[in-house]
Amino acid sequence: MRVRGIRGAVRVPEDTEEAVLEATAELLREIVGRNALDQGDVVSIFFTATPDIASAFPASAARRLGMARVPLLCAQELAVEGAMTRVVRVLVHAHTERTPQEIEHVYVGETRSLREDLA
Repeated sequence: MRVRGIRGAVRVPEDTEEAVLEATAELLREIVGRNALDQGDVVSIFFTATPDIASAFPASAARRLGMARVPLLCAQELAVEGAMTRVVRVLVHAHTERTPQEIEHVYVGETRSLREDLA
């Protein structure tokens, strides 16, 4: 097995703790499900959030999902004029047999426009 990076993003409907955590949890569930991962396969997760998300750490969603031993890191994205607002992005590192071509990156809803190859 190799460690592969799996990317994803979700737009949070509003900056409330529950909205941030639920949207992030949905994204993580989709990444795990689409890539046939067990929680034990996850090596680490990096989260970023746009500067307009201030009500919760997105990493808290991973803890709510039972990822108690996975190293997590949250960071704030650069404030780029004209960028999509209220976005949480993740980079999941996981053990998998999948090749880079078989990995399914998950961009929920309008965040698909962040990836030209998915838009």
